[in-house]
Amino acid sequence: MKKTLSYLACAVVSLTVFALACGDSSDPKTPLPLPDGGVMWAECNPQQDGGGCGAGEECRFVPFYDRSICVRPCDEQGACGQAEAACCPTGEVRDGGDATFCLPTEVCEATPDAGAGDAGEDGGSLTDDGGTLEDAGPGTETDAGTPDAGGPVIVDDAGTTTDAGGPVIVDDAGTTTDAGTPDAGGPVIVDDAGTTIDAGPGTTDDAGTTIDAGPGTTDDAGTTIDAGSPADAGTTIDAGSPADAGTDAGTPIDAGTDAGSPVDAGTPDAGSSTDAGTPTDGGPGPGSYTNIRIMASNLSSGNGQDYDPGHGIRLMQGVDPDVVLIQEFNYKSDSVADITSLVNQVGPGFYYYREGGAQIPNGVISRWPIIESGEWKDPEVDNRDFAWARIDIPGPRDLWAVSVHLLTRSSGARNAEANAIVTEVRGKIPESDYLVIGGDLNTGSFNESCFTTFRNVVVTAAPYPADKNGKTGTNASREKPYDHVLVDQDLNQYRTPTVIGSNSFPNGLVLDSRVYTPLSDIAPVLSNDSGAPSMQHMGVIKDFRVPAF
Repeated sequence: MKKTLSYLACAVVSLTVFALACGDSSDPKTPLPLPDGGVMWAECNPQQDGGGCGAGEECRFVPFYDRSICVRPCDEQGACGQAEAACCPTGEVRDGGDATFCLPTEVCEATPDAGAGDAGEDGGSLTDDGGTLEDAGPGTETDAGTPDAGGPVIVDDAGTTTDAGGPVIVDDAGTTTDAGTPDAGGPVIVDDAGTTIDAGPGTTDDAGTTIDAGPGTTDDAGTTIDAGSPADAGTTIDAGSPADAGTDAGTPIDAGTDAGSPVDAGTPDAGSSTDAGTPTDGGPGPGSYTNIRIMASNLSSGNGQDYDPGHGIRLMQGVDPDVVLIQEFNYKSDSVADITSLVNQVGPGFYYYREGGAQIPNGVISRWPIIESGEWKDPEVDNRDFAWARIDIPGPRDLWAVSVHLLTRSSGARNAEANAIVTEVRGKIPESDYLVIGGDLNTGSFNESCFTTFRNVVVTAAPYPADKNGKTGTNASREKPYDHVLVDQDLNQYRTPTVIGSNSFPNGLVLDSRVYTPLSDIAPVLSNDSGAPSMQHMGVIKDFRVPAF
């Protein structure tokens, strides 16, 4: 049926015939697949609101694949942040021919510049003839009762407003009125549904880099258990690196116990039960902004999966975070006094939430009051859950922080955990508030399927934090992106460079004391803190400048 109607379109217009529009007999090509069974460019439904794509993406028809896929807008002068992608038109004339998107390089290589004379859609004719059979706008007559005047409509005609965009064959939306007729509707091949463009900064199309370039495999740790039992992945090298600690904390057991403390450090929300306690929501005056530095910290060291040796504490102190998504949140006896001591070393008077009854607990440390907190069940493991806290940052919107520690067992297990988190977020957190999900995701590459799942609620796409040498890996050998700070679109629009001393990191910082210079910028950090025994992770930092009004 599609080919038959396409031939009718060609007969009506009697102009240049595209092979893709008029019956290419070859099988459709498939967007690049991913090693874990997912796809980098997901197929979408243009008849569905937003096409079913993630935030920051649009459902666009790509003639090269003869189908619609989720793509994100880009600037031709910029990079898409992944080797498999380039910034180019889809192959359709749209938005004056200037719209460009992050597409597979094979599409860009095969698609000529769609800016002018690249006929096929949205221009009212198949050859963009400038005002013959289309609503050509100024300089022509109205549509003059051509095939659009009450007869069968081969494509979506956009009616009385400009064409909303989307995959079409001969979209007639050249003017704001269509020859004075209501476009008396015939069969429509493709719903021209290019609406709901998420024009905010950032995207959600993950896979900003090539397949994880490190040695080894894509499965992290290659075992069937990870801390879900007394043995914590204590098998082969962790994720194929030659020096990645060997286990998930350098010991054959996963920290032993929760040090006898089944409660949240013995205090309700770190000593605060009110919403900042002031009528101004804890914020500065009208028109002001708040700088927020968020850090992912699985920086335990030594043989106990704890912060007793002090390396991780110094690393947190050195970058002065406002919010810390902390994993393996153990310190000395884990008593209220000891946990409070750790928190006060990170920031005097800071608030915290630490999940109870966990062997290697997750938690949140905050400069601002925590007014609500709790934990969500991890469906894949029994010795920890997902810790969350609602933080009363300055201004009318709260920040919800979710601290997670995903399994090393397999990418499938991590995707199951991601699905559980997304379900909880959608059921609990207001869309009007800010959201950050972060911590130790144990991901072997940026292309894992869990990122496709997470992008339903947060931005997962490049650019990624890096060290001074541009390396994005966060495991001990710096080959794999284990650790992340992922925020929703509302917060991502306020992202700023991470500035520490004389250094500026435009996309955020991967903190590795072994390469950071000068160390005086991050005192009291010592040069080998990131290389301490059983230190398996690097800290990850992102900065935001948020309006407090």
